[in-house]
Amino acid sequence: MTSSVLIVGGGLAGLFTALKLAPRPVTILAAAPLGAGASSAWAQGGIAAALAEGDTPEDHTRDTVTAGAGLVDEAMALGMAQEAGDRIRDLLSYGVPFDKDLEGRLIQSREAAHSARRIVRVRGDRAGAAIMAALIEAVRKTPSITVQDSFSAEDLIVSDNRVKGVIARDNQGISHAFYASEIVLATGGIGHLYSMTTNPVESSGIGLAMAASAGAMIADAEFVQFHPTAMAIGRDPAPLATEALRGEGATLINKADKRFMVALHKDAELAPRDIVARGVFAELMAGRGAYLDCRTAIGARFPEAFPTVFEACKAAGIDPVTTVIPVAPAEHYHMGGVLTDARGRTSLTGLWAVGEVASTGVHGANRLASNSLLEAIVFAARIAEALPQNVAPVSPANKINLHPEPGLDIDQLGVLRETMTDHVGVIRDRVGLETALWTLADIETSSPSPRLRAMARAALFVTVAAHQRLESRGGHFRSDFPETVQSLAQRSRLTLDDMRKHVTLIIGA
Repeated sequence: MTSSVLIVGGGLAGLFTALKLAPRPVTILAAAPLGAGASSAWAQGGIAAALAEGDTPEDHTRDTVTAGAGLVDEAMALGMAQEAGDRIRDLLSYGVPFDKDLEGRLIQSREAAHSARRIVRVRGDRAGAAIMAALIEAVRKTPSITVQDSFSAEDLIVSDNRVKGVIARDNQGISHAFYASEIVLATGGIGHLYSMTTNPVESSGIGLAMAASAGAMIADAEFVQFHPTAMAIGRDPAPLATEALRGEGATLINKADKRFMVALHKDAELAPRDIVARGVFAELMAGRGAYLDCRTAIGARFPEAFPTVFEACKAAGIDPVTTVIPVAPAEHYHMGGVLTDARGRTSLTGLWAVGEVASTGVHGANRLASNSLLEAIVFAARIAEALPQNVAPVSPANKINLHPEPGLDIDQLGVLRETMTDHVGVIRDRVGLETALWTLADIETSSPSPRLRAMARAALFVTVAAHQRLESRGGHFRSDFPETVQSLAQRSRLTLDDMRKHVTLIIGA
């Protein structure tokens, strides 16, 4: 099957790229029916955009740089903030029903580490789902877009130093070749490398592993954001108690009804996410428990103001109007990924990356709340503009093995995910990271499943980068190197060869 442009991933970044490319022919390759496997649809917060009177892109950039702990590419961040208004208008044109006041103006709220109210939402906590629903409808009405769902990508086809296609397996485990002149990776993040995550199962680091295996440069892999208030109710993925609840005044308390964030940061519950996550983690490790208390700040308004969270609470037997919500940190967003330039180009000819799988430099060491959806649409539009206009489909490069993939070993998958949560999670140290390297390297070598090997490969990039960074910064915290070192304020970069050499150095394999 051939197409001039092939987009791998059916989340916000992939769909927006396809729509901005119209009427150019494009094929979307998705692992699940559109929207079903996209973390974008689960986003509760909204999109950050400096649209209110008195707010500016420069202010938005300043907040982004501050949250990013010294590693944000300021020029990239400013460009993103300046284009936010145009991209919000694009979404409105696609039918996204952002909340508006009686006079038709966008209602904007505030989230942690923002200096102004600049988050556009849909019904409080339903922005992601509403945006995805509108874009899916727009895609279905666009004749230039072909959707091939239920295909799980697992490898890139590379020939003559150029990426020329994708190998993907269907629901029966049979692999197929999809050839194209240009490939856009929009495969999402790495959430399911962790046992506690807010992301759908499709967010398993496959895009990162594919790109790295083909020779692409991976940047900032160590920087993983853990959302401090995932609902600890035994569900996988863990439902998210949106940060907007704290923006509305909800507080974090322990079993003794004591607020613990007040002593840890001047902004208390609205401190940057990494600080709040460590605060929650410390209470849990000390046996004091951690709970989100919405009773006073939101109370009876909860069902209407935050319907998604309310429904998740009720399903778990919790009434958040009168009862506190148990919470724990969970993997939420990966600041690292496949290195791209300002137009979404990777280090490989013919390969582009957008959304969470990409590392553009706008997030630095710690993503500012609600910048993720903004980054996805800004860089999707840039890729659509930068892709070559007159490209012809390429010919098949090689034959494909049509044998079904061996099934995932559930026990081995569980070991991988527990290893990442225990040793490459909220708090890290040398012993834990080296333990993880041994375990992950063994899985990558021994597993008969190509998918599990790819997940282990992606996990190794995160672990190696974390092992190499001998400081604490943003989403990366080393208890054995708890201070931030100014001389180390540089983005990390790793190729597959770099990663393997480091693993060999540590475990001698």
